[in-house]
Amino acid sequence: MTTEFIWQLPTSGDGRYANAEKTRRGERPAPGHIPFTEGVSDPRGDRFNYFDYLHQVARAADITGFDGVLVPHDLDGDESWIVAGYLARGTRHVRLIAGFDAAWGSAVYAAKNAVSFQRASNGRFAWQIVQGVDAATRRRHADNVPEQDVLARIDEFITVARGVQTSAPYDFKGRFFEVQGGGFRGPLGGNPLPPVYLDGASDEAFALSARQADVHVLDAAPLEELRPAIARLQELAAAQGRTLAIGLRIDVLAREDGREASHDAERHLAQSGADRAGFARRTLVGSYAEVEEQLAEYAEAGITSFVLGATPHLEEAWRFGEHVLPRLRARLAHQRQAA
Repeated sequence: MTTEFIWQLPTSGDGRYANAEKTRRGERPAPGHIPFTEGVSDPRGDRFNYFDYLHQVARAADITGFDGVLVPHDLDGDESWIVAGYLARGTRHVRLIAGFDAAWGSAVYAAKNAVSFQRASNGRFAWQIVQGVDAATRRRHADNVPEQDVLARIDEFITVARGVQTSAPYDFKGRFFEVQGGGFRGPLGGNPLPPVYLDGASDEAFALSARQADVHVLDAAPLEELRPAIARLQELAAAQGRTLAIGLRIDVLAREDGREASHDAERHLAQSGADRAGFARRTLVGSYAEVEEQLAEYAEAGITSFVLGATPHLEEAWRFGEHVLPRLRARLAHQRQAA
């Protein structure tokens, strides 16, 4: 199984070098506002906004050889499907993974949107269906499904979406969705469901991914903590007669040497106010060779989908894509050949 590398887009804002505070880079909070220090002008005026910045990040990932970009689900940010659609025409190779909640609406309508997106992007669209947030926040967004039913709704959502895309007529009656005589015909019919990325750490989430997901993405943690989860996911998928890719969401801070990496990590912590323990848990810090080594160890343990990120996302996409990714790909290819 090949290994894919995905760059996460900073939909909720991004920092800059020497200033890790999150802002919507290039977008003015008020007319005439200049997002730089006093005396520094910007000839772009108000013509450049945050969509343009995200386009730059996606293009950097596309050019430097990443396999995909993830547009995270952000309740307070722009809609991920719209962002992904905006990026589709400006990229050529990367998979566009849109994060969203199954409370998004009709599974049939989501499936139709997905088919159209696939046709427009030459099959480069994918879903990351998230479990959502706490019940109070979900209610503010008109989602009143009880917490214990969230995973069951995702299960039905995927089942219905796959059903209407691959067969007609299609009938389904469940707890959350019902379809009578449905299914797509013509150019929309007979298309596979987009690749599905799921996450979660519970037994129920693992079981759902074993049945329905193409990739289950684990949160960043030391490798020894993840080994039991990797083994359990593989075991559950095998029991279903399926193969499940295991992903990892982790940040990277790679530099020419370890001392420079440690210096920049300390600067980021001071400027962002991030929790030190949390930062160390979710971020690989080191030289290009050291970060390559750590990611290769995760890959050897069974991780085949890496969802990476760093602040600032534009500049770091170029850095990682030019200095780490080619060497890491060559190393993993050599290991597969040797095996």
